[in-house]
Amino acid sequence: MLVHTVQDSPVGPLTLVALDGKLSGLYMNLQQHRPPEATFGEPDPTPFTEVIRQLDEYFSGQRTEFDLPMNLVGTPFQRTVWAALREIPYGETWSYGQLAERIGRPGAARAVGLANGRNPIGIIVPCHRVVGASGDLTGYGGGLERKQHLLDFERRQHGSAHEGTLFEVAAVMHMPTESDSRSPQNGGMSSRGSASGGGSGSISGGGSVQISELSQSASTEISS
Repeated sequence: MLVHTVQDSPVGPLTLVALDGKLSGLYMNLQQHRPPEATFGEPDPTPFTEVIRQLDEYFSGQRTEFDLPMNLVGTPFQRTVWAALREIPYGETWSYGQLAERIGRPGAARAVGLANGRNPIGIIVPCHRVVGASGDLTGYGGGLERKQHLLDFERRQHGSAHEGTLFEVAAVMHMPTESDSRSPQNGGMSSRGSASGGGSGSISGGGSVQISELSQSASTEISS
């Protein structure tokens, strides 16, 4: 049985989906490869109390790993890639090639990138921690601005300096517009208070930001 709820967060509204009581989806608004709303099931916040609590801890800088039962639906290869994503340490990044080597498929970096882009549980299964071989952001289903925000946030919490970012973070809120939906790299940031366990709630922490592009977008041949 599929059910869902919607929570606000510092990276915009997050749609949480559960299959048979286990988390099976976490989708951002205007996300590439986001399934149709009709496939999310009925609204029901019941299965998501612990998910929301751990997300709140993550965005407030109190959690670096998630410990949640999940129901990841995909091919065996995709599930192998998604399992390897959870091995990437908080505050660090791996390249697609490193991820391919990790699963014993060193020549499959592109296939790994495609599987990465189909990850159904963003943030918790941290596909945002995968970058190009040269360190470029390359792509992200939730938008490069969100990817940069998540990486910079984790690095600040982790205590490692990050220089030469593609984007500048300013303390002004940006919410997606209809025009954003025509550009899959765009994504809004918002924050509206603390986490709640029912209906459409909010997850606080991590800062409310607008991210302004300073340099040309990195290649998006591989969406992550």
